[in-house]
Amino acid sequence: MSHQRPCPTPANSFKATTPLRSALCAAALLATALGATSAHADTASEGLPLWELGVFAGAVSTPAYPASVERSGLGLVLPVLVYRGEIFRAERGSVGARLVHTEDTEFDIGFAASLPASSNDIAARKGMPDLGTLVEFGPRLKTVLARPDSQSQVRLEVPLRSVIEVQGGLRTQGFAAEPELIWETRAPGSAWRFSTSASLIFGDARLNRYFYGVPADLATAQRPAYDAQSGLIASRFSVSASRALGPDLRVFGFVRAENYAGNANTSSPLHLRSTGTSAGIGLNWTLRRSEARAYK
Repeated sequence: MSHQRPCPTPANSFKATTPLRSALCAAALLATALGATSAHADTASEGLPLWELGVFAGAVSTPAYPASVERSGLGLVLPVLVYRGEIFRAERGSVGARLVHTEDTEFDIGFAASLPASSNDIAARKGMPDLGTLVEFGPRLKTVLARPDSQSQVRLEVPLRSVIEVQGGLRTQGFAAEPELIWETRAPGSAWRFSTSASLIFGDARLNRYFYGVPADLATAQRPAYDAQSGLIASRFSVSASRALGPDLRVFGFVRAENYAGNANTSSPLHLRSTGTSAGIGLNWTLRRSEARAYK
């Protein structure tokens, strides 16, 4: 018999069905892949189709949570729709209204996600609630800082996202911010595109309690009670690459290294290591695209 405590379902949450959770787990993988491979698209949307319909297949492996010893993984196949309208956009890890757009600055709605993990598979969390799929959604400012040449750019992105857990319902778990510096390039005459980025991930007290807090009623001799505080979760460095295998097929991969030594909650009994890595591979196959061209 499991000793896991059921997650509470507050009044402002609603029950999440299995198909919904599966869809959001898919969004976790897709958001990770699209966010890590933003160099797939040219630095401007001019000349690209207004919409594309295709199939995405991929797999990703990440730590079960930041500073965890155990890992989570996911692999699947799902349809993908890309739309590049003047205001509404759905591409490269963002979806929603592009509220401000100039040559060097853009303000839109972005998303990110992380994979679920069972506490029964995490030794330090035995008897604690599972970690559900986390979907992050909120405004993002993007500005180009430099264009070293016609095929590359240096960009700063500053997102502020509400974090929503999918675990027996939908409930908010605080806010996250991740200022990120990105360099994208495409070698002239080459089918390869590359991207590197460095970022800092911050969480408010509620989000950090979700990862690192230990309520008194769940404390053990090996896991003392701990009240997490707001602050830095991790510093992150990512490298991604993609290559066109034809007009409709593109393969990609990414690796990501994280450092948790500066984490605001290193004293938590759930903070178990100072570094972590993630990796993913995938394939995107475009089945149809519009004759109409995208807005810049």
